[in-house]
Amino acid sequence: MSTALTPPAGARPPVRHPDAPAPGEPLGSHYDHCFGCGGGQPHGLHLDARAGEGVTVTAEFTVTPDHQGAPGLAHGGVLATALDETLGALNWLLRVIAVTGRLETDFVRPVPVGTVLHLEAEVTAVDGRKIYSTGTGRIGGPQGPVAVRADALFIEVKVEHFIDNGRPEEIRAAMADPDQVRRARAFEVNP
Repeated sequence: MSTALTPPAGARPPVRHPDAPAPGEPLGSHYDHCFGCGGGQPHGLHLDARAGEGVTVTAEFTVTPDHQGAPGLAHGGVLATALDETLGALNWLLRVIAVTGRLETDFVRPVPVGTVLHLEAEVTAVDGRKIYSTGTGRIGGPQGPVAVRADALFIEVKVEHFIDNGRPEEIRAAMADPDQVRRARAFEVNP
């Protein structure tokens, strides 16, 4: 792990927000067009995440032929995306808007097409706007061998980060959504 992903000595343990979803509760898609979790992406990951105990999340996604790099195997970038999405879902438990600042991924073993990747992630520390987290992806079940792991640094941002940098038509559509929860969630995790 790089020094940028090592929490400083003064970092504090994460605290689950009192309004965070209960353990076992599905987190759902934060944005329908998100490649990681959105249902509106026909070739996306359709990652299914659930709140865990403390500040943890579990998730699953099935590697399809659309996700392959080498013949019959998941593309490494897709596996990194699955971990990034799972790590980003942790921010819902803290009830902050945050984006990926750094993601360091280790690929341990190949993941064949048709495999269900079982992901778990946890926040390890918080230091100001910086949120440190770690995650793993396992094959063959939640206790199976590790196929991929990552450490990440997320940076808390304001909604203006998305408004100032996103494509205006998508920002307008998200902001115009009459459902207050869906509108707020559209801006929760990675841009």
